[in-house]
Amino acid sequence: MSDNPVRDQYEDYPYPSRDPADEAKRLIIGSPSHMLEYNHYVFGGARDFSKPFRALCAGGGTGDGAIMMAQQLADTGGPGEVVYVDLSTSSRAIAEARAKARGLTNISFHTMSLLDIPDAGLGPFDYINCCGVLHHLPDPPAGFRALTSVLAENGGMGIMVYGELGRTGIYDFREIMETMYPDARGTEKIRAARKLLAALPNTNRLLRNSFVSDHKKDDAHLHDMLLNAIDRAYLVPEIYGVMDACGLDITAFVTPISYDPATYTEDEELVDRFEELSYRERCAVAELMTGNLFIHRFYVVHAGKSENAVARICPEAIPHTFQLHSQNLAQGRYEPGKPLTFNFTGLQVQHILPDLSGEIMGRVDGNRSLGDIHAELQAADPDLDWETFEAIFGILFSVFNGGGALFLTMRGA
Repeated sequence: MSDNPVRDQYEDYPYPSRDPADEAKRLIIGSPSHMLEYNHYVFGGARDFSKPFRALCAGGGTGDGAIMMAQQLADTGGPGEVVYVDLSTSSRAIAEARAKARGLTNISFHTMSLLDIPDAGLGPFDYINCCGVLHHLPDPPAGFRALTSVLAENGGMGIMVYGELGRTGIYDFREIMETMYPDARGTEKIRAARKLLAALPNTNRLLRNSFVSDHKKDDAHLHDMLLNAIDRAYLVPEIYGVMDACGLDITAFVTPISYDPATYTEDEELVDRFEELSYRERCAVAELMTGNLFIHRFYVVHAGKSENAVARICPEAIPHTFQLHSQNLAQGRYEPGKPLTFNFTGLQVQHILPDLSGEIMGRVDGNRSLGDIHAELQAADPDLDWETFEAIFGILFSVFNGGGALFLTMRGA
């Protein structure tokens, strides 16, 4: 056993559990590693991936983020590269095997703490993915500072840290374990944790928290969620405090609809009051209203660089769907005037889609620009000017981008 309990954990229980043989069946995709998403929230949708691009996966674990970024960069045919860094040699071995299974040659692998990256000569990086890592450091702000120091001037980061309110009960369980089994390690600790879970009464806050369930999977997931040696969760204002101190601007929390308090009410007085708040205040209020945000995913750029970081609706913008079949709209599965339901960690939110939803979304193919789509619809209805089309698409965009299913790139990028 080393003097680093976090390293020991991930040596014994690489996380998340992955089988390299599965690479032949599927590519695991998600946030904040998907090219469409970080292009939208960091590069204004205008990044040209046919040009050199360097990405860092800091705390890469068994490889989900690094593999996805590397595969997408390879698919562009450009000279993009991914640098993987992690403490655990066991996790790295799985990530390397997954890369080999895919034939990816654009990843370099390094075993070290992300705190050592500034002195390792690996940077600078155009994009940094750090998902589920910083909250396991003894000093998380030191980790943010280390990553900021190797971030290119016009680059950005996609971050995930734990959310405090949605993790109700987890820290109660950890406290019990630390009181009863302070010296337990490895399989002994797993055995004790499973016995304790089985003994919890139905009033226990962990059992009553339906937002977290990873501990019900295998040993690696149980250890990661309930038994981590270092575990720090955040509220939105605390995240802003650290970002301000590190000289970083938040461009967006994702999924955006979860962080908009107006999502949860139609009361006009309340909605008007929400609109008077700053973005950070709205995000903080939404977190307190919902109580179910057990992780926070967000994008950051250097302070002063956020004005043009997020892609905007304009005729040159090309909409792309992500994990959404736009033909569902064209074929009437989602009909204007009928509610469309999103489910966010047990919280159902409904939206009414406007007229022309099917006609617009049925033309979203990753090639047509909004100007192209407008021109096609205007040919059938000469009265459909750009301002009217923009307003309709704006409603669609607030729903589907808000739900993490629609992003923009810029023509010519």
